[in-house]
Amino acid sequence: MEITFKINYNTTFGEELVLNMIEKREGGETFSSPYRMRTTDGSLWTCDIKTGRQTAAYIDYFYTVVRGEDNLVRSEWTVMPHRLFLNAPDGISLTAEDRWNDVPEDACLYTSAFTDCIRRRRMSVPPYSGYKVTLRLKVRAPQLQGHQRLVMVGGDISLGAWNVQRGVTMYEQNYNEWTADIDATRLALRAFEFKFVAVEIADSSDITWESGMNRHLTLPDINENEVAVEELPEARFDTWNDKFAGTLVPLFSLRTERSFGVGDFGDLKKMIDWVAETGQRVLQLLPINDTTASRTWTDSYPYNCVSIFALHPQYADLNALPPLKDEQKRLDFEARRTRLNALRQIDYEQVNAAKDEYLHLLYEQEGRKTLQTAAFKRFFSEAEEWLVPYAKYCSLRDKYGTTDFSKWDGQQVFNEKERAALSSARTKEYKSVAFYYYVQFVLDAQMTEAHSYARSKGVILKGDVPIGVSRCGCDVWQTPRYFNLNGQAGAPPDAYSTNGQNWGFPTYNWDEMLKDGCRWWLRRFSNMARFFDAYRIDHVLGFFRIWEIPVNAVHGLLGQFVPSLGMTRQEIESYGLTFDEKRFLEPYITDSVLTDMFADKAGEIAATYLDKTTEGHYRMKPEYDTQRKIEAAFAKKGNENVVLREKLYTLVSDVLFVRDHRDSSKYHPRISVQFDYTFKALTEADQSLFNRIYNDYFYRRNNQYWYRKAMDKLPRIVECTRMLACAEDLGMVPDCVAWVMNELKILSLELQSMPKEYGVRFADISRYPYRSVCTISSHDTPTLRQWWDEDPGRTQDYFNSALQKSGAAPHPLPGWLAREIISRNLQSPSMLCILSIQDWLSVDESIRLADANGERVNIPADPHHYWRYRMHLNIEDLLANRSYDQNVSDMIEESGRR
Repeated sequence: MEITFKINYNTTFGEELVLNMIEKREGGETFSSPYRMRTTDGSLWTCDIKTGRQTAAYIDYFYTVVRGEDNLVRSEWTVMPHRLFLNAPDGISLTAEDRWNDVPEDACLYTSAFTDCIRRRRMSVPPYSGYKVTLRLKVRAPQLQGHQRLVMVGGDISLGAWNVQRGVTMYEQNYNEWTADIDATRLALRAFEFKFVAVEIADSSDITWESGMNRHLTLPDINENEVAVEELPEARFDTWNDKFAGTLVPLFSLRTERSFGVGDFGDLKKMIDWVAETGQRVLQLLPINDTTASRTWTDSYPYNCVSIFALHPQYADLNALPPLKDEQKRLDFEARRTRLNALRQIDYEQVNAAKDEYLHLLYEQEGRKTLQTAAFKRFFSEAEEWLVPYAKYCSLRDKYGTTDFSKWDGQQVFNEKERAALSSARTKEYKSVAFYYYVQFVLDAQMTEAHSYARSKGVILKGDVPIGVSRCGCDVWQTPRYFNLNGQAGAPPDAYSTNGQNWGFPTYNWDEMLKDGCRWWLRRFSNMARFFDAYRIDHVLGFFRIWEIPVNAVHGLLGQFVPSLGMTRQEIESYGLTFDEKRFLEPYITDSVLTDMFADKAGEIAATYLDKTTEGHYRMKPEYDTQRKIEAAFAKKGNENVVLREKLYTLVSDVLFVRDHRDSSKYHPRISVQFDYTFKALTEADQSLFNRIYNDYFYRRNNQYWYRKAMDKLPRIVECTRMLACAEDLGMVPDCVAWVMNELKILSLELQSMPKEYGVRFADISRYPYRSVCTISSHDTPTLRQWWDEDPGRTQDYFNSALQKSGAAPHPLPGWLAREIISRNLQSPSMLCILSIQDWLSVDESIRLADANGERVNIPADPHHYWRYRMHLNIEDLLANRSYDQNVSDMIEESGRR
């Protein structure tokens, strides 16, 4: 079969078009050898390919523009590539006339969130027509609902003579893309008019005509035994912005009558029931990956995963597994389940110990039989690349009692040579890790079932992509080349954390990741798409630049953005500020600073922790000159010295500039230094000069640079699946973030209490963009009720200005007012309005938790926070509370989100 590809694209001198065939491979999509196209005028590009006996029903492909051998200039949208069905016998030639496809404004309609959950579309294979001369038309019609099909109708008799019932039936060959073959010999005229019509599947008389003028098409030259494929502009049907409501709740927070002290995959199905029952369409979870490191409560932090692929064993639904045959053990576990499930909060250690013990017993009982099933073998084949090193990692973690693999004798990095033995069921190496294979198989099956259940209910499951991974996790152990271990990822200061956040994660070695096309990320997202139809990118700013903190720092103030364009001494002095390395780079500690901080203990502090310089200032003693050294020194002194320790941390970070971590000749203004002594000691003129440097550096200097860095990686990562992409874009957000998110059609996050417009205290909900997620609180912020009582002055301002109500704001927040605030957010233009379960419950004073502070999930300023929030109600109770459920349904219906 001969195939000719044609596309009109105006290039500039030195540019070429490349045709890229897509091959489907495990772990994402990889592209075959590209085909260079030819042109005679720099506008019409063609390429001829010969294929033997067809081996696939269709081929997918896309076009790119390159300069030279491999300098990519531009690429088409790869989420929905061109598709060409090869449903013709050998000897037939095809000519495809294509159109360049950029990311469309309605890209969301092509995501699995819409096609598989909301509209439940079903594709079909176009039949082979067998015409001697065939005109094949393709058109995208993303506006159609799941209960509609597409018909082509025109003036020609072979097109139905404008009678829809006799029109040409179209087939949905790809999501939202329809095609039909026409017998060109039956067309009365070479030029003809036509339109597309949406027809209700259940009632063919219920039709919707395409808007605008009739379409015109001139029949191309087609010889006998040829198929001419014409790609047409998108169908013109009136559309509207669909809006949906949803709930955010950590999976571990779910509670049912049969829970084992923590939410699990069985509870998830019941929560899906409640979401669907109330007219919501989205259920958002926090990360569900394995975080098991120390087997203590510190593992409760869901963003510190030890594997980006493995699911957390705590989420295993034991009720869905075969019962233990030992009756006494079965009774013992039931007693433990009852006791743990009655607790107000999660007892992380007892829950995980019990589930681990149960899974070991079940493995002894069922494991051998399970590992011989076709389902397990299929799972192992698909997951083997990550599953084998993960299982070996877990066995070594348990053997040595630590995830610090630097302490594993001779096992500091995964040895690929061991993979074969670990993958063969006949070896002792396989048997030593088979338990971990079994557990992941069970978890995968249960989460897959929950995902399918959500789709059947029309509910979008939305996952969470942590920006970091554990420094001592399996991913770092398996592929250390992808990570920088000489720094710590975190976030600069914000309203919730004045010292910044130090997450402790390693930063990414993007140069190394880009060498193989970000394959690690593609595998990560492709695996996630098996369980979710939408996702939240945690801290999307990390794809532009990450806040990297030195390993010797505890707080985030001494960090710098990586990558970023550091400033030379000459650049700094070009602003008029004389650069004094000792004054600007070393902590500014004087007698007056010590007196102000320590009062009458200043002398004692100076004698214990400081040395006096010849200039009359102080410097930290060598044993206390970093925050980590201070942390180690105070580790033995107990909590009564926390205040002193924090003040010493402050002394260490009191510098004007931070030296670049990689280039010692470059410098970065220290974040938020305007609040510190070193800045206040400058003259008024130097303060003004420094602020100019500061503002230029943080808000202008790196914009284009960060834009290019994000576009190097985000397009290929976002486009490797059809999940709906949403991003957490809060904090110190440079302008380039909005440029990239708009270009890639990623949904932003909007909170009224955290406006993105400078100088505005509360965002205007009515001005939120459609392509956004509206919410009131997140797992990192106070709930609505907590926020209401946190700052009475701010609340009063919000009550009078944002809610436009007179008088004093009532405290605590009454249910009727919580309902009004939620209703206002539901009525926003945002595509998604996703509220935490705590905020949904706030509208009903009879069922919400009495203690609002008991609803908090996380406190970002506390790096040692225990993540143990649980719903105080069983989901069965929510489903049975018709009055409350109707209240939620009414709010959703009133907002047009049902």
